[in-house]
Amino acid sequence: MDFSSDTSAPAHPLVIEAIAAANIGNAPSYGGDAIHLRVRKLLTDALATDDFDVWLCSSGTASNALALSVMCPPTGAILCHAEAHIERDERGAPEFFTGGGKLRLLPGDDAKIEAQALRSALAGIDRSFVHETPADVLSLTNLTESGTAYSAAQIAEYAARAQQAGLTVHLDGARLANALVSTGASLAEMSWKAGVDVLTLGLTKTGAIGCEMIILFGEMRRKYAELQARAKRSGHMPAKMRFLAAQAEALFEDDLWLQLAGQANARASELAAHLTAHPGAELAYPVQGNEVFAVLPDGLAQRLDDNGAKFYPWPGGSHRFVCSWQTSSEQIKRFASALKTT
Repeated sequence: MDFSSDTSAPAHPLVIEAIAAANIGNAPSYGGDAIHLRVRKLLTDALATDDFDVWLCSSGTASNALALSVMCPPTGAILCHAEAHIERDERGAPEFFTGGGKLRLLPGDDAKIEAQALRSALAGIDRSFVHETPADVLSLTNLTESGTAYSAAQIAEYAARAQQAGLTVHLDGARLANALVSTGASLAEMSWKAGVDVLTLGLTKTGAIGCEMIILFGEMRRKYAELQARAKRSGHMPAKMRFLAAQAEALFEDDLWLQLAGQANARASELAAHLTAHPGAELAYPVQGNEVFAVLPDGLAQRLDDNGAKFYPWPGGSHRFVCSWQTSSEQIKRFASALKTT
């Protein structure tokens, strides 16, 4: 009963098969292989546009930091939620990769930026005032760090406000597949159609070994050469990139990535139902993806741990349970039995 993280799960078997298939014969280095071309075709279909460029990375931190480095100058700032992954969990990588770009933290319930807080931050920008660090980027996270989802309409509203103020918009989509499934939006509706300029699309939490995409849309494509140069300089241009592309191809073929996200979301809903049926347990945030945050009565966390359940305490007094593509109904049943015996 491992609910510690979706990164604890193994890679999907079809990903392993794809990597093995990519290991036959020689192929051009640095993304010049045929698999990359096939991935672009799959992305073109999923995005319903060919007006993009894509770069593959092996980690979410690298993809976020590299993406933001071509969006925010050293003298600028990035607006994000106070609980955003780029603030809480990336050891200053965005600031390091941008050469000094400042994170400006905004409040909001459920780890979603409050609309009024965004309006106030945008209204307060004064680029003529030399002592200020004006915002150049709005960064949104979907799913959020509380497991909640922005709708495509919410992203479009925030993106429009930000762009009217002269900002570009970044979407951290480490768990975007889960958000797409829970909201019913398409990848196109949640990205460029909503006004997103740069998307970091995660596949690692969905079934890859380690594969993240940086996707530049429209006018941001002019930054692609700079993105490649920064990837090279920072050590994120592996020679045998076909093995990254193979993972992406396996997951995008027949929408496997969305199917796996749907499985994880369904198990999370089942787990949440069992938790909330237990006396004294309640949800800290709505369950809108594959994560469940619950406030547990005294002693329950320890008793669940004693019965073999793995999960993490979370800031604010809740506990986080994460379901992955591999979480089975049988595991949920075992968890429900452990709840009853406690």
